[in-house]
Amino acid sequence: MNAKIDSGTPPQKRTPQTKIKQKAKKESIVNRLSCATLEGVNAKVIEVEATFTKGLPGFAVVGLASTDIQEAKERVKSALLTNEFVFPPLKITIGLSPSEIKKNGSQFDLSLGLLIALNKKSFEEEGLFVFGELGLDGRVKSSSMIFPLVLSLKEQGLIQRAIVPKEAIGYLSHISGVDFIAVETLGEAIHLLSKGEFATNVKKFDYDANSFTLEKTAYYYKEKYESDFSDVKGQMVAKRAALIAAAGMHNFFMEGNPGCGKSMIAKRIKDILPPMQEEELLSIAKHQFLDGQVPSFDAVRPMRSPHHTATSASIFGGGSGQAKIGEVALASKGILFFDEIPHFSKNILEALREPLQDKKVHIARVNAKIEYEADIMFVAAQNPCPCGNLLSKVQSCRCTEVEIKRYQNKLSDPFLDRIDLFVVMQEVRSEDKADVNSKSMHQEVIEAFKMQKKRGQVRLNGKLSEDEIESFCCLQSDALVLLEGAIRKFGLSHRSIASIKKIGRTIADLNKHTYIEKRDILEALSYRRRK
Repeated sequence: MNAKIDSGTPPQKRTPQTKIKQKAKKESIVNRLSCATLEGVNAKVIEVEATFTKGLPGFAVVGLASTDIQEAKERVKSALLTNEFVFPPLKITIGLSPSEIKKNGSQFDLSLGLLIALNKKSFEEEGLFVFGELGLDGRVKSSSMIFPLVLSLKEQGLIQRAIVPKEAIGYLSHISGVDFIAVETLGEAIHLLSKGEFATNVKKFDYDANSFTLEKTAYYYKEKYESDFSDVKGQMVAKRAALIAAAGMHNFFMEGNPGCGKSMIAKRIKDILPPMQEEELLSIAKHQFLDGQVPSFDAVRPMRSPHHTATSASIFGGGSGQAKIGEVALASKGILFFDEIPHFSKNILEALREPLQDKKVHIARVNAKIEYEADIMFVAAQNPCPCGNLLSKVQSCRCTEVEIKRYQNKLSDPFLDRIDLFVVMQEVRSEDKADVNSKSMHQEVIEAFKMQKKRGQVRLNGKLSEDEIESFCCLQSDALVLLEGAIRKFGLSHRSIASIKKIGRTIADLNKHTYIEKRDILEALSYRRRK
């Protein structure tokens, strides 16, 4: 009798359902590329994948795509057909994931076109980002979203190489650490992807500016003085305060009669501000792109001067659907100037306390909660009374005491407590002369800036935190005794004490003092707010 020996697991029976699944697997190809969309000012990586299956020909984009992405289907079809690419007679499904994030922007066009054109070839290029809008003739065009997207991805450490439009290289080349492959047409991009040729063809940009290097970090500045401090006659105290404010990026408040030079001084501070590193230049450019501007990439800090009739949304940003940046974010790394500050609404002035304290703006909407960087130097100017002649020795004031009190009470103590330097301007006299120019003041600012960086400061004196004040604002014994006496005499708040220490540190830097000396504190106390 022959025994039947079981040699193992019996082979699976090929059912009709198994055959259908294997056939569908062979006929369906999934390809993937990476793109990105903006959520506020930060980029979110979006995986673009495509499947091609037999069935009724169609083209669908899924994954919470906005109208401009849905319109991309027609641009992609036209770009392929006008360049002799055959649109495949298959059911095409483009998926954008993660699906819960709303995607918008025309930068997805090129990735869609590449996935469809290479439908017969299976590929999956890890870490390759693709950005570009397609013209109907197959040209690859730039969009205002590409620069903020690439910069944000680079800051997050998520991007190493990208296929981008050639016409965008003029500004993308400013972003170091990313290998860019520039293309002019869809056909060129298809050739590169099909051959797997991803060698960078873009050179790094060299800034047209003065520069120096400290601790292996390059800093840039321009000696460009559109308006010069030599135009300001007299006002020695105000110009000295402006120099201190610029050297440490301190918040600065000027009060004086009409025509005494408040606005002149404010507009000239911009040209003597400290140098910037590359990250700051790119951050400024990013905000300008988000505002629809074309940045110049000049090593000059921005200055924004909104009118007092501006709305809260235009100052801080907002919008019912997609939140947009406002004047505060556009002034980041530079100056936000409020002229005639009492005429601004109470809501705007009180809301400004947050960015002055935290260097950020938070916008909360039903659809999104957005946070913008707002590292500003705040400069404000006002008249002493509604008619402006309260401090005049020549003109008589026409205001009543009630009107003057109401005018001055528009600015709350918590708001004013966040401003470091206060100056009462002198009345203009015929014998006043110019005693300093912007170039010499700028050189003093640069030398003070170098002292701050050599101490290891990440932030400038005006932006120091509580812990950093204790570390870097070291007082000599007689200076400390003087400050303690001033605290008792004037009843200084904790924030006021911190401001005096920061101002004293900047004055010491301008005077080339290693420690804050008695005369540095004396001068710092002279700029405190008189209540």
